[in-house]
Amino acid sequence: MKLSVFKNSKQQLRNIWWVAIFFLVLAAITFPMILLSQYYKFEISILYQAVIVIVASLICQLWRREPLSDLFGAFNFRWLKTLALGLLTGAALMFTPSLILLVLGSVTWQNNTIDLLPLLSITIIFAGVAVAEEVLFRGFIFQRLIDSIGQWPTQLIIAGYFLLIHLNNPGMSGSIKVLASINIFLASIMFGLAFIRTKSLAMPIGIHFMANWVQGVVLGFGVSGNEQASLLKPVFKDAPDWVNGGSFGLEASLPGLICVIIIIIMLYKWKPAANKKTQ
Repeated sequence: MKLSVFKNSKQQLRNIWWVAIFFLVLAAITFPMILLSQYYKFEISILYQAVIVIVASLICQLWRREPLSDLFGAFNFRWLKTLALGLLTGAALMFTPSLILLVLGSVTWQNNTIDLLPLLSITIIFAGVAVAEEVLFRGFIFQRLIDSIGQWPTQLIIAGYFLLIHLNNPGMSGSIKVLASINIFLASIMFGLAFIRTKSLAMPIGIHFMANWVQGVVLGFGVSGNEQASLLKPVFKDAPDWVNGGSFGLEASLPGLICVIIIIIMLYKWKPAANKKTQ
């Protein structure tokens, strides 16, 4: 049988070409939006970005004539349960290193006055970030690459891509840049494992959102170098930035890195009951 560059043995378009099509569809939606934003003087907020990524993913998935449940996970009680598990995991991911820093005497907290509106606004932004990034990095292209080259080559490629878009974040300099880069790269592996184990975007979205929300809104640390309104204000003691993450946040701290590694190991060893039935 003659092999085709474009089609596989089932005469279906190869997955690598679907990745290229996705980015073309994404560009076809994004560039007109940029022109509209310039003409009508509005910002393409994270919520707009989330919608753009979701629409591009939907177009490609429907174009392939594949069920949307393969892309996002079947929306049912299990999806909500998996989301809740992701939220709990994300909270533990940030509360645990914070407790370590508190025990070490590296940080304490003061109450911070905050109005409801800024709190609601930043919560919506964090939700938009989690949805946009997880649909982009663990959605259509992630799944097509897994089908094409396997799980771990895909994990490494997407983790590199995930790191690349975060390299210019505020506070990415000096020793912080090295530790933050390792953390971000491994965080992508963690999110990817959450999808692979559950076959759903619910868990990675839950982890991503709650980790950012607890780190920033509750504990008052920077989130990937960005400051926001918070319920508590951290007071740093005499400790190097690699201990507490400095202005970048717990993502650039050694305790934060240890917690990410622990969760990666737990996800790697985890065999969900629903997945066992299908094996």
